Amino acid sequence: MKTIRGPGLFIAQYLGSAPFFSDIDGVSGFAAQNGFRALQVPVHDRAIVDTERLEESGYIDGWHAAIERHGLAVSEITAHRAGQLLAVHPAYDGVMDTFAPALLRGDPAARQQWAEQELRRSITLAARIGAGKLATFSGSLLWPFFYPYPPAPPGLIERGFAALAARWRPLLDYADSLGVDICFELHPGQDLHDGATFAAFLDRVDHHPRARLLYDPSHLRLQHLDYLGFIDRWHTRIAAFHVKDAEFRPSPDRGVYGGYGDWIDRPGRFRSPGDGDIDFPGIFSSLTRYGYDGWAVLEWECCLKNAFDGAREGARFIADHIIQTTQRYFDASMRRAAPPDELDRILGLKP
Repeated sequence: MKTIRGPGLFIAQYLGSAPFFSDIDGVSGFAAQNGFRALQVPVHDRAIVDTERLEESGYIDGWHAAIERHGLAVSEITAHRAGQLLAVHPAYDGVMDTFAPALLRGDPAARQQWAEQELRRSITLAARIGAGKLATFSGSLLWPFFYPYPPAPPGLIERGFAALAARWRPLLDYADSLGVDICFELHPGQDLHDGATFAAFLDRVDHHPRARLLYDPSHLRLQHLDYLGFIDRWHTRIAAFHVKDAEFRPSPDRGVYGGYGDWIDRPGRFRSPGDGDIDFPGIFSSLTRYGYDGWAVLEWECCLKNAFDGAREGARFIADHIIQTTQRYFDASMRRAAPPDELDRILGLKP
């Protein structure tokens, strides 16, 4: 059996202008001081990593060395914003434009083209540093129709998935050429948000071997999915893992959609690991059972606890849940080989 690696830290929620958080050396030092062994690195902040400088002599080597000086690895590269911008329904153009470079805002076609280029650069980066994994969102053409009232016109859902697959297939092929997995984080607001939608996508990309999953139980919990059964169903596709807790507290006024409330007021809320109601011992046990040997990465998005306590406690939480796998079964010494004749005698088939 294999042992999960960790703890890793998804640094997106920690970036900013303050010392420690404005460059890769600083955030690496912060992570190492809090007990993390790897960084999951987003590409949206050019001060952290500039994908447009990939071909600049020495840039990536120097960037990677800054992380390694702190004893850290890179677990995955992430490009959630670019993935989201690859497929945007026009209803969301205005809000999604905030994720695009300023010069592209108001031009959906140019924005989509930029997103594809950014995803290609991110795949290249993941390959060049040996991470081999890119985590991202799928984007969405169908989210306005996720609740069937009035029912969608016949063929609309199928057409939407076909269009989404057509945008991702060249990227999956490019990733395959470089040995990189694209790990989709199933997330409300994305066309790929549960097992059924991921299965529909797989059908349309010919079950591409590079179409993988970032397993984040918080998004499954808040959709009331069986997040442990999900591992049983999809373990062969799980290639990345966010340790993010959540809770659902039934309310007389708000349901799973939250009533447009802020996170603090929603029945379903993200919490720091151990503060929600997700069964992490069960998750770590299931992933270990199926041989997941990728990283367990903290994603902090708690609506109550501050990020620094979340990081310190989260690193310890992950370390405490990693199962150092056994090298032998407890009853191994009791087992002995027996030839067929003896097996028959044991069963009473022969005198």
